[in-house]
Amino acid sequence: MAKNYLSKEGYERLDAELKDLKTRGRKEIAEEIAEARAKGDLSENAEYDAAKEAQGMLEKRIAELENTLATSSIIDEKNIDSSKAYLLSTVEIKNHNVGKTMNYMLVSKDEADFSSGKISVDSPIGAALLGKEVGDIIEVKVPAGNLKLEILSISRS
Repeated sequence: MAKNYLSKEGYERLDAELKDLKTRGRKEIAEEIAEARAKGDLSENAEYDAAKEAQGMLEKRIAELENTLATSSIIDEKNIDSSKAYLLSTVEIKNHNVGKTMNYMLVSKDEADFSSGKISVDSPIGAALLGKEVGDIIEVKVPAGNLKLEILSISRS
């Protein structure tokens, strides 16, 4: 089973989501099912079918979170070489194709949030940046074509 590496805050966020789904989420779904059941014939009850489907989706998410947390290790940032791009590194890169500079924090797939500048190390760009140093120029194949990226700086937040 693959090891999943998370920051302390990422682990805590996923753990809080799991606890919320197991308590509030399950309670709400149970109430929806009971309410739909009270409306009579279950064979033609769309509300009941929808509630049961929502319950299945909830249980699937709970199982995913339990698996992620069970196979996760929290990263100790003190033991990571800060001269290279690794998990939890913030990397400033220049896209030579468009002349634009961007900052990305490298995170696990469970913490990725492109809108807040967090990219997964499993993504094409994230994977290409791993282990690289300031000054390295890398070519990355992405769905939109090939990117030429230069690492300008690496920091630990």
